Amino acid sequence: MHIDDRSDKELVSAYLKGNESAFEVLLKRHQERIYNQIYGLVRDSAEADDIFQETFVKVVRTLKSGRYNEEGKFLPWVMRIAHNLSIDHFRKGKKMPKVRSDERYDPFASIPRDELNIEEDLIKAVIDEKIRDIILELPKEQQEVIMLRHYAGMSFKDIADQCDVSINTSLGRMRYALINMRKIIAEKNIVLTK
Repeated sequence: MHIDDRSDKELVSAYLKGNESAFEVLLKRHQERIYNQIYGLVRDSAEADDIFQETFVKVVRTLKSGRYNEEGKFLPWVMRIAHNLSIDHFRKGKKMPKVRSDERYDPFASIPRDELNIEEDLIKAVIDEKIRDIILELPKEQQEVIMLRHYAGMSFKDIADQCDVSINTSLGRMRYALINMRKIIAEKNIVLTK
């Protein structure tokens, strides 16, 4: 059997026995899907490249340390690592996904509006920053569902699959995230209007 025809499980086993080309086959087989997931979250090719590399460094370390035990679920395992590193990226940087590398994501970009004057632009930027700060105060699971739903544009089904939970759980997390955001706004007397 040619190495390209082997299952992920067989390739992982071969790699752990010292066959470096087995890992290259795994990487080539899955790199596009993993990279696309990361890019879909961060929306910046340079950051996606960094997270992609970090993902595979973590994969190699885990494999070589003998801590891998996903029983033939290599791709979902790697996708979960990539997903977690992408979410950690936002948490560490205290920022939300970008649309382009030179511009912050605008959660209101899809709302049609007339040209804003400079004062309105400044007010809008302040409101956007307050919303990002409020989201970062939420528990991890609630931050995640908000980012995946509103900033990455994922459906609740995709969020459920990505987070390995039921659709009802992802819907519940969104509900609690919105409730908690309202509480934070009320407790801190945050004004989000012009």
